[in-house]
Amino acid sequence: MTNGDGLNRDSILGLDDLPVVEVVVPEWGGSVWVRGMTGSERDAFEEKGIGAPLKDMRARVAIATVCDHAGNLLFTDQDLPALMRKSGKALDRILIAAAPLSGLSKEDIADLKKN
Repeated sequence: MTNGDGLNRDSILGLDDLPVVEVVVPEWGGSVWVRGMTGSERDAFEEKGIGAPLKDMRARVAIATVCDHAGNLLFTDQDLPALMRKSGKALDRILIAAAPLSGLSKEDIADLKKN
């Protein structure tokens, strides 16, 4: 994997570095899979929040991270209105799991709010 000098191009590009975790959502009667966002997905998530970064954030995080067991996303932007009507507590469970998987910290969210 390394050449003694650290990671090389092939080893980095060959890694599956998107963690997938199961999150129990009692409000929905079961569990869902949540994965970290890719760099591109995180950029898009942040871009969609420009102007109103916290608006519909929980539903937007669900769109960007809820997946099947193989990591394939389940929702699209067209699902936003329906997800916005889902339990805030259920969406919080997804946000709490997704944030560290995607590198989103409280400071990142505060920065989004400022910008």
